[in-house]
Amino acid sequence: MRTVTVQCGCVLLLCLTAIRQCRASSGGGGGSSGAQGCMDKNQVVGVLRQMEKFLKGQEVRFTEALRVMKTKLAALQNSVSKFPQADQYAGAKSCPSLEVPAHGKKFGTKHLAGHEVHFTCSSGYQLMGPGTRVCQEDGSWSGVNTVCKDISECVSNPCQNGGTCVDGLNQYKCVCPQNWSGSHCQHQTQTAPPEWSVMNDPAFSRKPRCAKVDRAQHCSCDAGFHMSGTSDNSICQDVNECEVYKHEHGGKLCVHTCVNIPGSYHCSCPSGYKLLPDGRSCEDVDECLTQQHNCTPGTTCINSGGGFQCVNPECPRSHGYISYVKTSPFQCERNPCPMESRSCHLAPKTVSFHYLSLPSQLQTPATLFRMATAAPPGRAGPDSLRFGIGAGSAKGTFVMQRSDRQTGELILVQRLRGPRELAVDVDMSEYADRAFQAKHVAKVHITVSPYDF
Repeated sequence: MRTVTVQCGCVLLLCLTAIRQCRASSGGGGGSSGAQGCMDKNQVVGVLRQMEKFLKGQEVRFTEALRVMKTKLAALQNSVSKFPQADQYAGAKSCPSLEVPAHGKKFGTKHLAGHEVHFTCSSGYQLMGPGTRVCQEDGSWSGVNTVCKDISECVSNPCQNGGTCVDGLNQYKCVCPQNWSGSHCQHQTQTAPPEWSVMNDPAFSRKPRCAKVDRAQHCSCDAGFHMSGTSDNSICQDVNECEVYKHEHGGKLCVHTCVNIPGSYHCSCPSGYKLLPDGRSCEDVDECLTQQHNCTPGTTCINSGGGFQCVNPECPRSHGYISYVKTSPFQCERNPCPMESRSCHLAPKTVSFHYLSLPSQLQTPATLFRMATAAPPGRAGPDSLRFGIGAGSAKGTFVMQRSDRQTGELILVQRLRGPRELAVDVDMSEYADRAFQAKHVAKVHITVSPYDF
């Protein structure tokens, strides 16, 4: 196009130059010979018209080419807009992975800005929190953490005929009013007030909430109470949850003692124990660790289930050439023996004292104590060891078993019911080249709690 424009410009310039030369020749007195070589007016007009037509044709072609180019450019832009926006996510921040809520599902695996993750809960659970969270530009998720909460069975009002639904541990029970029975209070009966109903105590009674619906009066009780009396003279009596779940297997409300209160209950623990945050379990209070003991100087506090004891074990009494010295609060060592005293060499080289606290009815077999030997640096250890149970008050209750070449274990094989105290001596004999070298005795004192926790 540029070449055509330049050519047209050159032709136009030549025509103008020729016209000017002809005018100069005719006006300068050059005669007729100069004028004869010039184009006349008609010829010039013809050339100009041809040039005009030529330029119009070029203009049409230029316009058409420009239209085609615009059409192709628009199509190209449209196709590019459909491409994945890789550059958009290249610099975008990603959000941390979200965990699947317990008893629920998560949908969505992309964690880039603008993407969504959705949550649902399994049957029997209710979604708490947002069902959809969006990854934001700053790399954080919108909303708060989503959890699936167990839906109480009582929410569906399964109890009929004025029965009260009582939630338990993963279960529920219908507490039926008088003259009604069955798992959902669906059967009419004629019985005395149930044993779990607290009667004859004003503190455990409430007036019912009543309202007229379709000309009929309907009454209901607060949670933890059940309807008692006639339709004209009804009252809400407390449900004794402790009695309701007293004999339930696996559904006991409290580990120790259940205390009924108006409309509810609470758990309590025996002296020396504390209630755990779950509201039903008990844990021993370590009086020694918390400095809640009254042990005098020279004694050591030993924690036990529900209490403590102050101990100061004594070494065996001296007799003959055998005597002991206390090397720590819980260990005694034998003084050197004369070479000629065989009885002194056979006496225990060390005597240690150990104190264990066990719950009542501990499941057996249970490993309680381990005894091992270790040779001093630079000295060879014994070739073999022999373990046994010596003196004590509970023979047949324990066995001594070797766990490896250097270790023996004291194992409880019979369940112990508390409260009870037992003592058992465990001995370990060392041999080298089948010759006796030394014996060590561990005196184990066991206190069994009255409780199984």
